[in-house]
Amino acid sequence: MVMATGTQSAPAEGPDAGAQSPHGAIRITDLAKRFGPVKAIRHAEFDIHAGEVHVLMGENGSGKSTLVKILSGVQIPDRGTVTIGGVTTKGFSSPRAARAAGIITVFQEVLTADGRTVLENVWVGIDGLVRNRIPAKIKRERATAVLDELLGYVPDLNGPVAELSLSERQACVIARALVASPKLLILDEATSALDVATRDRLLAIITRLSAEGVSTLFISHRMDEVELIGNRVTVLRAGETVASFEQGKWQAQDLVRAMSGAAHSAEEARENRVKGKGVAAEPSIETKQLRLSRASSRIDVTIRRGEVVGLAGLEGHGQEQFLLALAGIRPGSSGEVVRFAESGAIAIESNRVAARNGIAYLPRDRRGDAIFGWMPIRDNFAMPTLAEDKKFGLVTAKRIDARLNHWREALSIKFGHSSDAITTLSGGNQQKVILARWLAAGPSVLLLNDPTRGIDINAKRDLYRVISKLADEGMSIVMLSSEIDEHLDLMDRVIVFREHTVFDELTHDELTRERLVAAYFGKKEGDSE
Repeated sequence: MVMATGTQSAPAEGPDAGAQSPHGAIRITDLAKRFGPVKAIRHAEFDIHAGEVHVLMGENGSGKSTLVKILSGVQIPDRGTVTIGGVTTKGFSSPRAARAAGIITVFQEVLTADGRTVLENVWVGIDGLVRNRIPAKIKRERATAVLDELLGYVPDLNGPVAELSLSERQACVIARALVASPKLLILDEATSALDVATRDRLLAIITRLSAEGVSTLFISHRMDEVELIGNRVTVLRAGETVASFEQGKWQAQDLVRAMSGAAHSAEEARENRVKGKGVAAEPSIETKQLRLSRASSRIDVTIRRGEVVGLAGLEGHGQEQFLLALAGIRPGSSGEVVRFAESGAIAIESNRVAARNGIAYLPRDRRGDAIFGWMPIRDNFAMPTLAEDKKFGLVTAKRIDARLNHWREALSIKFGHSSDAITTLSGGNQQKVILARWLAAGPSVLLLNDPTRGIDINAKRDLYRVISKLADEGMSIVMLSSEIDEHLDLMDRVIVFREHTVFDELTHDELTRERLVAAYFGKKEGDSE
């Protein structure tokens, strides 16, 4: 590739900075950034061709997020340069300057303004980038076109965005990036909140944009996405660029080794468990004539001890509502959830009853529903089990730390000190702290709502290992997952939901990618075309 070169300058400002060619190549050279004693980026260096889909991979904590923030104008590097469109800078002075240079970022967290409408969310912040306001008619037309291409339909543009599903809200955030006409589109785990159908439409849009000369920096921990769309892959480890792979010249194990020096998978974790003591057959929890809505069919499902049961389906088809019903958080419109305990059958009518009877639930939205961002790691861990840490009626940090250190070792949680803020941890380590919180309560049933969303491959490996070990010890695990590979490799059986009821149920031996995806769209094996 012939890289355009320019003179080094101060952080870019103004609408013309970095925009001398329509879709120029981008080069990141010797970037470094530290926060106090922590070196977030030591030496990051790679280029992105015009029209290329360039995948950036690495463990949580490898420097990906910091690099994205530098490219997005949120942070300025301590060393190094960014070249775009023939102009070389030391970084961008603000997010506005980065956007003016044509760099538009979609972050992993779903950043919607929930008090505003769908249309307002698509256009929020964009009017300020041009001198003249965009006419209302054009706003509506462009939002309609982009959302229709992303979702396959157009939600009510005048309706509140808060009433949309998680996948639909993320689609609004992605639409916001697309209507801004990016030169470099940065997708930082942006697919992790999307359902399968919307994810596939987004990948098709990226392919179309690539043909039009738009570059994409695509950050994902999902190997199937990397295989489908990546032209090249760059791997960061401990803040440094350690490997680069051309399309077709790598396998999943190559990327895992580059990120960590080891190759592991969900399938390996499951096989190790299957070769162990086997699965107990006693029922642990079941639903009896449960209806998720008045119009849906009844659901009768039994979960047995030692099983890992997957919940699958397109976003919004009932699998999350079913999981919430098992947890006592959102009961169905009729029917019941029954927990089989030593004392007998117990109706789960609330989350308090569920927790008292050995049912633990890990929510999908880690930041919004699970962590207390203003509290340290120690307090986040201890919240449900503080009674165990009392001495003479007082809770002691020493007792909490003793219990936390047990789970720190068991779950391979990486942190400095228990008094550090939980927000200083990577997403994978935050998730492990939340898992430790509930495992410390000694549950018999573990309900997981997309637990590996947005965490790196090695953190996933650790969770797979823990899940398999817990099942081997007799715990019942019900896991909603948006990743097809997790269903194929980790689950004993998978329940597929469609239109708020069970559409199909597949044992591990029956599972194939084709059968699972077909079930998402209402097809079973043997159905005529």
